Amino acid sequence: MALKLMYITNDIEIAQIAEQSGVDWIFIDLEINGKEKRQGHLDTVISRHQVDDISKIKRVINRSEVLVRINPIFDGSMLEIDKIINNGADIVMLPFFKTKEEVGKFIDYVSGRAKTMLLLETTEAVENVDSILSVKGINYIHIGLNDLHLSYGMKFMFEPLVDGTVEKLFNKIRSKDIPCGFGGIANLGDGDLPAEYIIAEHYRLGSAMAILSRSFCNMHKIESIDEAKNLFNKGVSEIREFEKQLKEKENEFFEENKIIIKKKVLEIINHKVSVK
Repeated sequence: MALKLMYITNDIEIAQIAEQSGVDWIFIDLEINGKEKRQGHLDTVISRHQVDDISKIKRVINRSEVLVRINPIFDGSMLEIDKIINNGADIVMLPFFKTKEEVGKFIDYVSGRAKTMLLLETTEAVENVDSILSVKGINYIHIGLNDLHLSYGMKFMFEPLVDGTVEKLFNKIRSKDIPCGFGGIANLGDGDLPAEYIIAEHYRLGSAMAILSRSFCNMHKIESIDEAKNLFNKGVSEIREFEKQLKEKENEFFEENKIIIKKKVLEIINHKVSVK
């Protein structure tokens, strides 16, 4: 089964291009509470999307679903969730949770009106994963490597992938028949850790989804809609073609790929340390 691909945008034209290229979920990002403090020092994007963006995107797409990341549970969560569902969210994502109680509130607030996704990205959520998985009504879980590696005090985003953390989580989550995914992917051949190695690891673990990273189609560097269209069509078709090849591979290929990823991650970490 092909990976479900997500792309973060509130731009109507880009959302349409993403859908036409084969992106499954258009991702509206409303999370703002605490994010500046956690990620302000990193080269990451804080989206500044608005609730109204949901209905705008919903009106212009046909096949893709609208995925909306809310704020972590706070006093206004029930109202926030009501608003985004009323605006047409198909899937609601809860970030930065730590406990079963927070997840339980989230599921209760959504109340079956949309699909639910957990963004597992804290050490506490890893420690509490067994109790969290006892909550009924979780449709998807995505492991957020950005905040998770920060939560562990690690130097590189993909460290939790090579130290066994992601695999242990996958084993627990998949045992509950909940589709899960992790991290983001760039274009094939791009990224500190080239995307083909990451996609192969998705297949080894039985992953169901991935986010297309900012570098996949960096809107700040694109000069025209036609350029964006070409980037999406080429990038997504290359990923889908590579996935077809992976379906023909034997177990040995995936085990060897796992070893290569670990080696490359260690090289990147050592380089980061030596540069300081």
